[in-house]
Amino acid sequence: MFAEERRELILSRVKTKGRIFAKDLAEELGISIDTIRRDLSFMEERGLLKRTHGGAIPLSKVRRLPMASKLSFNEGTQHQNSVAKLAVEFIEEGDTVFIGGASIHYVLIKYLPINKNYTVVTNSLAVAEKLKTFNNIETYIVCGKIKEDEGIVDILATEFVRTLRIDVAFITGGGISAKHGLSSATPEGAIFQRTVAEVSHKKICLANFDKIGAEFFAKTVETKEIDILITDWEAPSDEIEKIEKLGVKVLKSKEK
Repeated sequence: MFAEERRELILSRVKTKGRIFAKDLAEELGISIDTIRRDLSFMEERGLLKRTHGGAIPLSKVRRLPMASKLSFNEGTQHQNSVAKLAVEFIEEGDTVFIGGASIHYVLIKYLPINKNYTVVTNSLAVAEKLKTFNNIETYIVCGKIKEDEGIVDILATEFVRTLRIDVAFITGGGISAKHGLSSATPEGAIFQRTVAEVSHKKICLANFDKIGAEFFAKTVETKEIDILITDWEAPSDEIEKIEKLGVKVLKSKEK
């Protein structure tokens, strides 16, 4: 198989499977893992895919639509769970905390501390419904037009949030890069999260490895405005270094 044919096969697998591993490809094609790694580097340089620890994933589309609720609100991936466990350590007694409606926020609920009293502000009906069972949490839901895929993010919701003050905001988006900042697929979602960031004392960005280096349609906040970025062990080191140079504290969760 020629190199061009091999790379076409790799690209096809990435698009259909969503993620590939260099070790598996090397075994399947009967070639060295170093050859596969060189292929992946070559393809990444030409904007065909994004390398990860041990393999590759597709490039994100700047206008990718949010996942359907039944896909978003599940048990979460291994990476999401590891990030969520690390994130909840920043919740202190008496805090007012923002938790949005992204899939990582839903995973976060499983690990919320039950030995502290605090307040949660959310723009997600699904999150609010879950929090009703927590006796130690006082929950407020943002008012506005209900939009299932993104939560409540209209102008009414944005103006409501503007009147608040929040201790810790767990923000996220479609991607985050040193150059483009934290970004989202829709302007409405970006504006809402930007307002949340503006009224929050501590801004903590939750972003798994596949969001690091990705750039979406609408910028939420500049990278330097984020206090802490929590990601996982597969996050690309080169992009993490660029983000850290902007003064952002980066924490990587460990593989279990």
